[in-house]
Amino acid sequence: MASKQTVSSLYRRSLKLSLDWAVHRYIWRPQAIYIRSLFEAKKGVREPRQQRALIQEAESLIEKWKHPDPYRPPTAPGGSKYERNIPAPILDPPPHMTL
Repeated sequence: MASKQTVSSLYRRSLKLSLDWAVHRYIWRPQAIYIRSLFEAKKGVREPRQQRALIQEAESLIEKWKHPDPYRPPTAPGGSKYERNIPAPILDPPPHMTL
């Protein structure tokens, strides 16, 4: 039996992938509803072989539709604002100590 975690991961990855392709949320929302309906339609499958086949099919579709330039939050590593305006390193020598 496919674990809930695997199916949840597939669902989340497919939503994120569709968000990479959609420019605005109002365009993305109907796609998200459609993706949800696809997952809901296969919810009752109990046969382990069919579950594995569905998971493999979903994995291949995700790999096929992977965006060449996925969205990254600007402040995340690889984003356009990553490490922008970081504090300057302290370059002053340590104060002189007399013992």
